[in-house]
Amino acid sequence: MRGRQKLTTTKGPNDGWAVIRAVVPYFWPKGKPDVKIRVAVALGFLFLAKFITTMTPFLYKAAVDQLAGEGVEAGWMLGFGAIGLTVAYGMARLMSNGFQQLRDVLFAPVAQSALRQLALETFNHIHALSMRYHLTRKTGGLSRIIERGVKGVAFLLRFLVFSIAPLALELAMILVALAFAVGPQFLVVVAAVIVAYVIFTFKVTEWRVQLRKEMNDQDTDANQKAIDSLLNFETVKYFAAERLEADRYDVAMAKYERAAVRTANSLAFLNFGQSLIITTGLVAVMVMAVVGVGNGTMTVGDFVMVNAFMIQITMPLNFLGTVYREIRQSLVDMEQMFDLLRQPAEVLDRPDASALAVGGGTVTLDALQFSYDPERPILHGLDIEVPAGKTLAIVGPSGSGKSTIGRLLFRFYDVTGGALRIDGQDIRDITQDSLHRAIGVVPQDTVLFNDTIRYNIAYGREGASFEEIVAAAKQARIHDFVQSLPDGYETQVGERGLKLSGGEKQRVGIARTLLKDPPILLLDEATSALDTRTERDILDALKEAGKGRTVITIAHRLSTVADADEIVVLEAGKVVERGTHEQLLNAHGSYAAMWAAQAEDREAA
Repeated sequence: MRGRQKLTTTKGPNDGWAVIRAVVPYFWPKGKPDVKIRVAVALGFLFLAKFITTMTPFLYKAAVDQLAGEGVEAGWMLGFGAIGLTVAYGMARLMSNGFQQLRDVLFAPVAQSALRQLALETFNHIHALSMRYHLTRKTGGLSRIIERGVKGVAFLLRFLVFSIAPLALELAMILVALAFAVGPQFLVVVAAVIVAYVIFTFKVTEWRVQLRKEMNDQDTDANQKAIDSLLNFETVKYFAAERLEADRYDVAMAKYERAAVRTANSLAFLNFGQSLIITTGLVAVMVMAVVGVGNGTMTVGDFVMVNAFMIQITMPLNFLGTVYREIRQSLVDMEQMFDLLRQPAEVLDRPDASALAVGGGTVTLDALQFSYDPERPILHGLDIEVPAGKTLAIVGPSGSGKSTIGRLLFRFYDVTGGALRIDGQDIRDITQDSLHRAIGVVPQDTVLFNDTIRYNIAYGREGASFEEIVAAAKQARIHDFVQSLPDGYETQVGERGLKLSGGEKQRVGIARTLLKDPPILLLDEATSALDTRTERDILDALKEAGKGRTVITIAHRLSTVADADEIVVLEAGKVVERGTHEQLLNAHGSYAAMWAAQAEDREAA
């Protein structure tokens, strides 16, 4: 991840340079001479374009002098005649434009490749970040940060190479040409105008950057509220809260509106100030040229040439204002994205990590300890073993640490004490990819992609054939339902699978896990959100899924785990009871009390 290595500076005035240094390797990559050659040739065309642009006013001057009958001694260019000089002037302008277009054609693949590389790096990094990070981030704000950041890099890649450097080159050439053609006094005045323009532009733009930051913050906030509201569409309807959501969104947009108006007003001030400086300089230089023509030290062609040079200066200077504003704004947009790239991944593979070698699939919790916060321990030295091919149920009240065990098994977090092993291998010593491939998870609420049923089941194993998808659906007892739909397996499930019922989503999730064919199965409250009838159907499918596998069931409803080979009762992160269903009932302890309470609830229902 080459672009992230240099992003080690703290926040401060040099942040912009840190971001620029981070971007440079993307369009001048190590080990890719073909890309470097392409960039170098593009820069060569850029130099030719600017050189021809600078020389063009001399052709213009010669043609005017010949038409005015002046400056016969001016040199070889007058030998072409006015028509020839006019044609040469036109050809020079055409060549200048042509070289610029060739430059763009050569650089476009470099820019797009760099943009793709950075977008992929950001995407991969987000997936590498810990569960803790994703639980604290808002999806809407995160997507906005990435979108603006990648666009900012695209802009910077192009204009850093082909705007700022070319602008400096063009201005230097014009100043030299002016000093050579009409005298150093013109160079002094024009240089003063350029310096005043640049200082004014940079100072005002820095002020505008702060306004832009505020506008971005308000835009992100409004976008987060909009996405949160849409993701919770059903909840909004349940509570007739459309007006409330609209008011919250409108308040956020009102703040964005105020920030956007201030930004627009500051732009108007900047544009007028730039125009004032340029116009003052133009008038001063043209008056000097008029005086020169009047006292005979300059020709009419010189007057026209000076005017042409001033126009050439005005255009890139106006462009400088735009480019600098956009680059600074892009840096603001990119800063948040690079902050994201600087976020360290909490769970990392060790350098010598090996792939998990699954034999039977025995899972062992050895004096396991864990806490999300050092001040608040969750698990206290758990000693549990799930033999290969057996089923272990973990039950207990809310907050006892049941689901935390599932997160630790999948290594969303690292244990803070003891160890968690699979077939004797500490999961901290193996690669996360091999660990994830060995465990299938059916969560309480299966979330589906906004795609077809076929796609969602096939997600379990890349490259699975349609026959294998159908076989998994039959095992999960969802095939008949899918066949009854008009579009069958090509049926779109909607955002997060909202077009399907809870039971249908669960069975699609089970089919997806069956297609994955993992040796270890984790059922995390897989039926707690379902009605009793649907639960029975899902339990049958889960029993089918568990055959030949090591199964860990985290459950609240005890009726779903009565057939487990062993049941562990957790309270406050400690094992208080363990045994079979019958053994725990006969012990008349916590499990028996929970069973009796749930039995009363079932009878009342």
